Amino acid sequence: MPRPTPKPNKRPQQPSAQVEVVSPLWLLKALGVTIIVALLCGYLTFCLLFYQGQWQLVLHPVHTAATQAPSNLIHFGPDESAIPQRAGVWLPAAPGARYANATILFLPGGDGSLADLAPTLHTLQSLGINVFAFDYRGYGFSAEGRPNQLKMTQDAEAAWQYLTTSRAIPPQQIIPYGTGIGASLAAHLAATHPGIPGIILDCPHTDLLDVALRDPRARLLPVRTLFREHFPLAQPLATLHTPKLLISTAPDLNKAFATASDPKLTVELPTPNQALYTQTLTRFLDQYLSPGSELHPVPSAAPSTKISR
Repeated sequence: MPRPTPKPNKRPQQPSAQVEVVSPLWLLKALGVTIIVALLCGYLTFCLLFYQGQWQLVLHPVHTAATQAPSNLIHFGPDESAIPQRAGVWLPAAPGARYANATILFLPGGDGSLADLAPTLHTLQSLGINVFAFDYRGYGFSAEGRPNQLKMTQDAEAAWQYLTTSRAIPPQQIIPYGTGIGASLAAHLAATHPGIPGIILDCPHTDLLDVALRDPRARLLPVRTLFREHFPLAQPLATLHTPKLLISTAPDLNKAFATASDPKLTVELPTPNQALYTQTLTRFLDQYLSPGSELHPVPSAAPSTKISR
């Protein structure tokens, strides 16, 4: 018998798979987007780092080892743990001195520490007035930490509270003396405590934003938007009617001094002059502190005076 012929396979043949080719243009676009996102993330990271560390552009603290602390160091301003966070020194006036019942609350600038202020503090004490000076947190013998405007404002208030509570000194017998950024803190204290008889501002810093803008580390960053360590002075002085002694060593009048409200005594000392400096301080204290260290009435005539050398 003849063998049957095999039937042909009628199943349709599968078409061969086509390889999808990625467009080079798409790859370039994806690479470009990745690079842009990476650069943006890096830029935002730099902005965050600047925001967190901007205090280093305008504040230059020096922390001192506790082993070098002077014997008359005072610890005050406890936190929630009841541990004092600030350290200062009390320099008493001689018994029967000219302003023995008055006290200068010295608010230092943003550089160095209390140890650098000894000559100035002893000059003030030699006027016959008590002097209390301290280190902000992050400075000198006070607690460690990163200083900033908010913390230093709190430190100034803690010093005020120490004098008025622990030492029971009436507000009418305390004169804040601010130098550098401490001038802003002195003005803030006077605005907060109307009983203050007067303030002394010595060579203040009034536009820290300009300092930050000039720093090469801040280039290419939106400094004006991120900067927060302003330590304002011009605006508070313009509305503050507490008597003011304004001391400047620059030939050009400080713009915050120019717009400060009366009464004020402005003194320019372009060159160091110890005699004129002490005479100016004595004149101001005599005018606004009576022998009993009470607040003098503000003179109605010549409320603004300028002395130039």
